[in-house]
Amino acid sequence: MSALTVTREQGIATLTLNRPEVRNAFGAELIAELTETVAECDLDPEVRVLVLRAEGKHFSAGADLNWMRSMKDLSQAENKVDARKLANLLEVLDGCQKPLVGVCQGAAMGGGVGLLACCDIVLATDNAFFALSEVRIGLSPATISPYVIRAIGARQARRYFVSAEPFDAQRAQAMGLVHEVVATDDLDATLDTLLETLRAGGPEAQQAAKQLVKDVSLAPIDTTLMEQLAERIAAQRVGDEGQEGLAAFLDKRTPAWVKSS
Repeated sequence: MSALTVTREQGIATLTLNRPEVRNAFGAELIAELTETVAECDLDPEVRVLVLRAEGKHFSAGADLNWMRSMKDLSQAENKVDARKLANLLEVLDGCQKPLVGVCQGAAMGGGVGLLACCDIVLATDNAFFALSEVRIGLSPATISPYVIRAIGARQARRYFVSAEPFDAQRAQAMGLVHEVVATDDLDATLDTLLETLRAGGPEAQQAAKQLVKDVSLAPIDTTLMEQLAERIAAQRVGDEGQEGLAAFLDKRTPAWVKSS
């Protein structure tokens, strides 16, 4: 079974994370498939809008166990190469010229929040919840940080990057990560209405409008920054705290820095 399913209909390319048995946690395979597919859809003249969503009860739990095991065993140099693959995916998502809509239900954790932060528009069900949970396993959300900070602002990031507190869909909307919160039963109808609205816009004008937002409001997320962030997370993965956090997660125990009461 493919980790990603793709449908194309009436100018809409729907990319669905398809690992519901592990809450759509992602590893090297899904990262590679999603990177390639988004790039292909962006070049396909028949595709007007991309939709990123997930099968099952949850959007994404972030990194999967096998990927986390590989992090623990790789050298710092190997971890940097590995981290760059996720950085490339986020860069491709963020750089997509066409409107990109994220649809979230259930949990979006860690890297899953990063995927949503790269979308132009995010719809979430009223039972959705989010967490930037990396510090709980001795890491930081380095690779996703430019996109998440852009979405929620530096002030909110200082809280949620450090605390790893979960927050609900209403809070996510108030911070800017989510644009619209809807009842689960209304999600598909709301999405359909939005897609009709997007299809009504001029394709070239929409691409220009997306580029305008970046040019006017943002400094570029460039190769130098991506290299620095990949280096940072690679060093954390092989550091004492990162190794302990990963080991504790895999062993299903409390990490050493959590003091028992």
